[in-house]
Formats: sequence, structure tokens, C-alpha cells
Amino acid sequence: MAQAVEPARTVILTVDDDPGVSRAVARDLRRRYGRSYRIVRAESGESALEALRELKLRGDLVAVILADFRMPRMNGIEFLEQALDVYPGARRVLLTAYADTDAAIDAINVVDLNHYLLKPWDPPEEKLYPVVDDLLTAWRHSDHRPVPSIKVVGHRWSARSSQVREFLARNQVPYRWYSSDAPEGRRLLEAAGQDGQRLPLVVTADGTPLVEPETPELAARVGLATTPAADFYDLVVVGGGPAGLGAAVYGASEGLRTVLVERSATGGQAGQSSRIENYLGFPDGVSGGQLTERARRQAAKFGAEILTAREVTSLEVCGAARTVRFSDGSAVAAHSVILATGVSYRQLPAPGADDLTGCGVFYGSALTEAPACEGQDVYIVGGANSAGQAAMFLARGAKSVTLLVRGPSLEASMSYYLIQQIREAPNITVRTGTVVAEAHGSGRLEQLTLHDVAAGRSERVDAQWMFVFIGAAPLTDWLDGTVLRDERGFLLTGPDLTADGRPPAGWELDRPPYHLETNVPGVFVAGDVRAESAKRVASAVGEGAMAVMLVHRYLEQS
Repeated sequence: MAQAVEPARTVILTVDDDPGVSRAVARDLRRRYGRSYRIVRAESGESALEALRELKLRGDLVAVILADFRMPRMNGIEFLEQALDVYPGARRVLLTAYADTDAAIDAINVVDLNHYLLKPWDPPEEKLYPVVDDLLTAWRHSDHRPVPSIKVVGHRWSARSSQVREFLARNQVPYRWYSSDAPEGRRLLEAAGQDGQRLPLVVTADGTPLVEPETPELAARVGLATTPAADFYDLVVVGGGPAGLGAAVYGASEGLRTVLVERSATGGQAGQSSRIENYLGFPDGVSGGQLTERARRQAAKFGAEILTAREVTSLEVCGAARTVRFSDGSAVAAHSVILATGVSYRQLPAPGADDLTGCGVFYGSALTEAPACEGQDVYIVGGANSAGQAAMFLARGAKSVTLLVRGPSLEASMSYYLIQQIREAPNITVRTGTVVAEAHGSGRLEQLTLHDVAAGRSERVDAQWMFVFIGAAPLTDWLDGTVLRDERGFLLTGPDLTADGRPPAGWELDRPPYHLETNVPGVFVAGDVRAESAKRVASAVGEGAMAVMLVHRYLEQS
């Protein structure tokens, strides 16, 4: 268990499962840094994570984390990977034996490791303190300002409460959750003059109560940017998934005045993935949230603006300008636009599912709900990678996970590595040829009617949790009449616009559209929303970068 600490100073945390080594590291750190920093010691990755979460909730700062590599149940790399989600700005050090240096080198990619130290570190004046001194200096020069705590009071089976929690979590906004039935939750409701009939209640860092806040208001009140700093840019990127973030990084890093507009949270579907294991450069996998947060920070570092909770409703051509208009009537214009709006999961057509959405029925991983699935029976609908990743993640704590797949097998839609992992998981069952015929429950999901397509039989099963991943639907109706789409709504670009050897109607330039360019010159597409795209994170990022290259070519010739 982590040691109790005073609430006054920034923290240096050390974790080692060997009590003697743990005390020795803490002793050496305390001797050098004890007057200016609190030294927190833990003897397992689990207790260290618990300590980090408690520090986060209190608004404390953590400057450096030192973790031993060889720890049972959760090794140092696995611990630092999860610690990165809690304190992304903390400097990370791995303590390792000489035989484990290869693992330490690998960790540089996996967890952005800042340094690794060989044990023993004696004398600390030569081997430990210079490293920690440099890391503390780097941390002090970084943006490590504390984020005051935000309180959310809601009910587990309140759909809007679930949506607010997911929005805050995916936007990396720290908050503390209180059940409306708990004493502290009731106290906060009473202080805000509420009886609990309207949930959630969000209490901002300055003490302002927000009752059932709409997403744009919530975003603005918790410190997310929602208004562009300028009226005109070189590039507007619509959509904050991997393709949009890739475009923002490359656009801003290459000198384009860039603004990214996202209607919910950066990351898209990939940001909800619990584990992505086939993305280049991450041999041990990376969570979608981690990948997204790194990309967002990278884009911001290069000067890209990121606007959240802005719904785009139209695209207008005004001479050489391309104007993106928002749902509130405001607009932003640019020389060029990259459309990277991605896709959304299709809605389950089963009767009862709509009424129970957010109350046991969830679209996507809804990772904020995962802890509540501990020891429960969970159903996942879908047979593609996102469903498989969710199954593996939820199986860590759930009693059982049942994967419901309409098709005859997983091979046609899921990566081989995931299929193998699912087959080896003892508490995951795959039911092929099965669909959800109906969802039942009063105020929350209680049962499902499952239909075996081949056998023509139906059965009713008890169920409290269902996560749905059934296909992709592009949200492109707002582009109707401006940008050409295929019959399913995906955006047409480049060669697809000139399949008959002629340019698209209305095309006035003396060149054909570039590879990722739409029928509107200067408007490009990247990622899953493009017709016939690969629907993979790596390809989406690549298309974002390629679209920026084509934007440069377009601007040079305009």
C-alpha cells in the first residue's frame, strides 16, 4: 500500500515489489529531494495506480515516476503504460537489471520512457541524482499545471450521465463521480438546489452547478476550446480521429495555419479501442486513448488549434475560400479543407435497444462503464476488430463475455492475431450466426432475445451489459449537394470521380482531381469516410499526411 503523504508538495513516486529495494529507493530520493517533493512509495503496480488516481482526484502533481521492471502480475512497463493515462506529463524511469536492458529499450516506444536505470544505482550521487535532476528540470519547463477537480453527480442507469462521463473521459478532463444515491451525491444535489430528478449534475472547478448540460456548454465550462481564434486559416480539418489528427500534425508542423474541428472527442472510434496491437512502432500494443492523447498533444505542440463540441452543418464555396458552418450559425473559412469525419457505429435495429441506450446498451467500448462490468456477464455484438478488442479488454474483469456475430465466422472481418487471442481466452464465447432480436428491461437492460439465424431458434437470456459494434455509417448528409458521395454516403475522390474519363460536373480546372481531392477543388478527404478506404488506423493516419501534401500542391497552384 502506498505511504500516506502530506498534501503540500509535488510528488515523486517509486514502485518496487521488493520491500527492501523499495525502501532503499525511497530513502535515497527522500535524502536528496525530500524538502521540495513528497516521496510516495508503493510495492505493487496496482497499489501505485491506486495512489496515482487518488493524487489525481485531489489535484496533486506528479513529476517523476520510477518503476521496477520485474514485478509480478503487472511489470514495470505495463504499470507505466497505465500511469501514462493518469499523469501523461510525468517523467518515467524504469529500474532494470542488466539482463533486461532490451525490455527497457523497447519501453522507450511503448510508454515514451524518459530514462532507464540499471540496478544497483549506487552511488546515487553519480547514477541516480543526475538523472532525476534532469527529469525534474524538464518537467518544470513543461505544461504541468494542475486541473481542478470537476464533480459529476448522476445515476448508473441514466443515459445522459453515461454520455457526460464518456465525453469528459475521452477529452482527458479529470472528474470525480458521485452516485445520486450516495451521501456525498445527495449533499451536492442539495447544495445545488436539486432533487435528483434531473441528472447529471456537473459541478465545475469554480463551483458552478450545471444541470443536464448540453455538450457545447459542458465543453466550454470545463476548459475545452470551442471557439476559433481566427476567422480564416490555411487549413480546416473536420474530424478528430486518426486521419484528422494526422492531418493536423502534418499541416501545423509544415507551417499551415491549421484548425481541427471535432463534434465530440478526438480519437474517433480508434480512441475508444482498449488495445490496438497492429499499429506500427508499438510491439506491445497501445490503447486508443493513449495514441489519441499523444497525437492531440503533438498537434497542439506544432500550433494546431483543436475545437471540441462543434457540430459542422454545411460546407460552402465562396470564391477561393472554403467555409465550414457550425450548428449555431457561426463559421470559419480557409484556403483548404480536409474532411476526416470518420464513421459511426450503426444503430442496432432490435426493438427495445433505442430505449435502453446508455442504460446497459452502449455503442463502442464505453470504457468508463468497464469497471461496473466486473464479475458480470457481458454481451458484445459485432465481428470486426473493434469488437474483438473490446472483448479482450472486458474479459479481464467480467465473469463471461459472449461475442455475437451475424456471419458464419470471424475470419472475414477480424485480424488473425485477435482471433487467436479470443480463442485462447477462457471466459470468451463466440456465437456465430446469431443476432439480437430484442432488448428487454425497465429503465435498464435486463434480458436479450437472441436468434440463431441458421437454426431459426430464439432464446431469452439474462443480460445487464451489451456493447454494440455493427458496421460503419458515414455521417455525411450535411455535404449533400456539395460533395459527391457513393450510394452508401462515403465520399468520392480522385480516380473515382473520373472513372468514365471525364472530370466531375462543375469541375473547371485544367487538371483532374488529386488522389484524395473531392469534386470541390481544395476540399480533400482522409480516413474511413472516403469511399473504398482501408478502415485501419495506420492507413487513416497515412491518408491524413498525404492529404496535407496535396493541400500544399493545391495552394501552390491556386
